[in-house]
Amino acid sequence: MKLVEILKPDFICEDARGVLVQITHENYAQTNAVFTHKGQNRGNYHYHRFTKEVFYIISGKIKVDLEYGDNHEEHIFSSGDMFMIYENIRHCFNYIEDTFLVVFYTDRIELENGEKDIVTL
Repeated sequence: MKLVEILKPDFICEDARGVLVQITHENYAQTNAVFTHKGQNRGNYHYHRFTKEVFYIISGKIKVDLEYGDNHEEHIFSSGDMFMIYENIRHCFNYIEDTFLVVFYTDRIELENGEKDIVTL
């Protein structure tokens, strides 16, 4: 079982003016922009029961640790990388460089009953 899926943006146009990246044209229930300083950690090995997360690294570099049962993977992602973490996959982020990224969630983290779809261990 793969713990992370590597994705590509829908469209990239690069010319003398700069770069335009169409990350997605799909509908997502929630989108977050996240800036984190080098040396910091986020996530503290959590998972989501219902939500898939798609990450696009705008700048910087992170190490992502993923676990599901006895399976463990580590991946390094940097500027321009895009990946998806499926529901029920425990994950944690270690920031190797100052990093700016965008996260798209397939479902809202805040559930209708007031709880959050975040499970920590």
